[in-house]
Amino acid sequence: MSTHHVRDNIQLSDVEKRIFDRLLATLRHFNLQSHLRVAGGWVRDKLLGKECYDIDIALDKMMGTEFVDKVREYLLTIGEDAQGVCVIESNPEQSKHLETARMRLFDMWIDFVNLRSEEYTENSRIPSMQKFGTPEEDAYRRDLTINSLFYNINTDLVEDFTKRGIADLKSGKIVTPLPPKATFLDDPLRVVRAIRFGARFEFTLDEDLKQAAACDEVKDALAAKISRERIGTEIDLMISGNQPVKAMTYICDLTIFWIVFTLPPVFEPAISDGCERLCISQLDIAWNLIHLLGKTTFTDEQRRLTLYAAMFLPLRNTIYREKKAKKVPVVNYIFRESLKRKAKDPETVLDLHRASNKFLSLIPCLVSNEDVQIVGHDWMTELIDVPVSSRVRVLTGFLLRELKDFWRVALLISILLHPIDVNDTEDESSQLSKRRDLFNTVESSVIKLGLEKVWEVKQLINGKDVMSVLQVKGGPLVKEWLDKAMAWQLAHPSGTAEECLDWLREANSKRVKLE
Repeated sequence: MSTHHVRDNIQLSDVEKRIFDRLLATLRHFNLQSHLRVAGGWVRDKLLGKECYDIDIALDKMMGTEFVDKVREYLLTIGEDAQGVCVIESNPEQSKHLETARMRLFDMWIDFVNLRSEEYTENSRIPSMQKFGTPEEDAYRRDLTINSLFYNINTDLVEDFTKRGIADLKSGKIVTPLPPKATFLDDPLRVVRAIRFGARFEFTLDEDLKQAAACDEVKDALAAKISRERIGTEIDLMISGNQPVKAMTYICDLTIFWIVFTLPPVFEPAISDGCERLCISQLDIAWNLIHLLGKTTFTDEQRRLTLYAAMFLPLRNTIYREKKAKKVPVVNYIFRESLKRKAKDPETVLDLHRASNKFLSLIPCLVSNEDVQIVGHDWMTELIDVPVSSRVRVLTGFLLRELKDFWRVALLISILLHPIDVNDTEDESSQLSKRRDLFNTVESSVIKLGLEKVWEVKQLINGKDVMSVLQVKGGPLVKEWLDKAMAWQLAHPSGTAEECLDWLREANSKRVKLE
């Protein structure tokens, strides 16, 4: 059994000391007979020697809003101001049972809630009434034992009321304080959170927990009871985290992949059995390739979107019909409806899928470093007047101007689609190395062509120039000829504005004669 180093006590930062001093001073000032306990993740992370900036404080004798009002009143007496005070209402229908008061102290957000003790109706698992609980009742109502620990600010002690929190931290176990099925039916999002923490800390999921998470009743509750925004937030934390492949593998193993990544009711073509495993396989290759290429190759945001784009590659050709009978990729539905992510995410991922197909067709030319006559590029009609020897540069240049800083991401996705020559003796590691070498070769070719920042290159001529030569006052013809002019510019990297205008005049005179 693996063991993890857990500290014997909490070591506070200077800012945390100042925050807790103000809170204790508030208790003394108003003679409040209450204990303040930091709950959950902050305690867990501090014991593991990690920094945490998410402080949740549980109160035993008053509501969070009442105490925040007292803190604000006390701060005014010492000439300080409480910032950003707000209240987040409870929403039992979405398993958000407790009202939360929030305020900002010394540039850190602090949440205040009362200790929880709730009674349930038999069928809904939604609280029928709420009263102040004891710390022990609250600890047992938490999602996981490792999140059930308290740090008592009054006594400066860690409290482990389930008698399992510290032990499970040390042994690396993901366990619920109460029977897992009841815990998950209370708040089905806890299934997804258990997966996230299991992956993040590389802890083992308890067998009873896995069995409960995969049962139909819990899966139905996860699908029906939890807002898609809450699910989407958890998934985004996993994809952005340190073990996205492990997290998605857990989601597959617990048979909730298509509950999390819900598909529209009707789509085509049909998805094959085991498609989710193919999604994880692509994610795994992308994740390993990112690490092989080095941390500096991609920003955090690029890495996040690379992983989404890789995971949904097997779904890139699956479409559904939106309103007005418009055909749309199901990946768009997953982001917008299943995960409720910001609109930019599906737009970027779909752009990457489209661009990776274009990159894929360019790879042989960029690898060979030879002037190859390219055929089948119906996505570029501006190449009519471009010399064959320059077409690779022009095609690649247009693609990079479209992708900008995300061109390396699109290249990586295209590398996933590119067939790799393998023999029976090669393992996954050597195949991965071949993909890395292919990425590096294409990247070097792009740089040698002088295209690395080509989207920052200013066009030599503008719309007014085109309208003057063509003697038109606007319209689609201007855009068409600006694109042709950019193709000429990419084919003649040393060309001047005057030379480009000369070419435009000549090309236009040919057009006029043909008409």
